[in-house]
Amino acid sequence: MPRYDIVTFDCYGTLIDWESGIAVAFLDAAAPDGVTFTRQDILRAYADVEHRVQAEGYRTYREILRDTATRVAKALDWPITPERAGFLADTLPSWQPFPDTNPALERLVAAGCRLGILSNIDDDLLAETRKHFTVDFDIVVTAQQVRSYKPGRAHFLTARELIGPSRWLHAAESNFHDIVPTNALGIDNAWINRQRQPELPGGTPKFKFDDLTGLANAIV
Repeated sequence: MPRYDIVTFDCYGTLIDWESGIAVAFLDAAAPDGVTFTRQDILRAYADVEHRVQAEGYRTYREILRDTATRVAKALDWPITPERAGFLADTLPSWQPFPDTNPALERLVAAGCRLGILSNIDDDLLAETRKHFTVDFDIVVTAQQVRSYKPGRAHFLTARELIGPSRWLHAAESNFHDIVPTNALGIDNAWINRQRQPELPGGTPKFKFDDLTGLANAIV
């Protein structure tokens, strides 16, 4: 694997275990109503809804989360009022990193790599999430800053301007949001395929790993 000066990451799903965060948030919010779901049903409905909500145009991620929660709840036969749909944004700061996240990031920093985050998130929410990390990030690009959501190209084009000629690798779990667009832009990428998903058309990565430990092993 070639040497990289900087490695940027998608955050939620790559560094942060967002599926557990989403599932627990729905289960806890529905419990007072005596409603229960399976984790699989929640995540299936969420995956079907969120990217379509984002594609409707830029709004703050808090608004995206509220709208997504409302539509997912309806799909699960748990209709809720908009006033109750803020639970995803409220719980997001408590969502935890994967066990391999901080050890891998620490190894990359120790090896001399700069780090970055390119995330479909609001600045204030990411600031809370960053408290869970044991390293700092040199470059941070959010949806709020570029007023766009991946797989749109704005995150990557902005990062390219900030990174300049440095050797850059982007690592992410989502083939759809990150691998396909970085391929189209000629950006070296690493697919962290935690869910063992099949590739999408245009989504063959330069490198593929099961987790961040594998990425760190290859770079360090």
